[in-house]
Amino acid sequence: MANLKEIRNRITSVSSTMQITSAMKMVSAAKLKKAQDAITAMRPYAEKLTELLQNLSATLDGEIGGEFTIQREIKKVLLVVITSNRGLAGAFNTNAIKEAKNRAEFYTGKQVDIFAIGKKGNDVLSKTHSVVDNQSVVFDDLTFDAVAKIADTLTEKFVSGEYDKIELIYNQFKNAATQIVQTEQFLPLAPIKSDLTVSTGDYIFEPSKEEIVLTLIPKSLKTQLYKGIRDSFASEHGARMTAMHKATDNATEMRNQLKLTYNKARQASITNEILEIVGGAEALNG
Repeated sequence: MANLKEIRNRITSVSSTMQITSAMKMVSAAKLKKAQDAITAMRPYAEKLTELLQNLSATLDGEIGGEFTIQREIKKVLLVVITSNRGLAGAFNTNAIKEAKNRAEFYTGKQVDIFAIGKKGNDVLSKTHSVVDNQSVVFDDLTFDAVAKIADTLTEKFVSGEYDKIELIYNQFKNAATQIVQTEQFLPLAPIKSDLTVSTGDYIFEPSKEEIVLTLIPKSLKTQLYKGIRDSFASEHGARMTAMHKATDNATEMRNQLKLTYNKARQASITNEILEIVGGAEALNG
């Protein structure tokens, strides 16, 4: 009977876990829809901004970009690692953290610091690497203005010479079940090249094309960072929804197996009791 009680307790525990994972799955599914709509709506704008910058730069002579394109000897590198503030999202955070460690090893012999966006990345990487800042609060109010302040901070770190190279590491959203870890160069800007033949005869630029490009570059950097964080945010909810869906399925399967085991044990217990009663009755009659 003690065995039956233990099985009943396990069934109750698994059922409670299944209810939690099912609820978390539904919450993530609701949040995913909003996050997915946001990144889907933003991508055309980001791509068009990049295209516009390339088209303008293709018509200019020499390298235009000023302090944002300075190529210095790489001695100090800053890795901007975008993770989440919460776990239970499968390998979402692990993959980004693993990529950050791989990039740090790639720059062996150079000073490599971490700029964390997300508590999970900060908690893990701070144990083995130098984390200079953690901007996990940005997820509390994820707006372009909030991200723009972070982009300004990163830009200032490069322009001042504090770092010679800055890279972004984040999960790119593909669909609810697939997230692709991306490593992008944030600064310095790679030389902008375009194979497109651009005709500017029908356009009047005011102010000059050079000034327009220099104005677009900071805007493009802020948009790049915002897109990365938005991608990561959507990927987080997609990964969590998938992980909780699998957890719910596993809990359901485990509960069914436990119920089958319980019924078999209960049947065996009842059979043994009947045999004992029959044996006792025969002993009395005999």
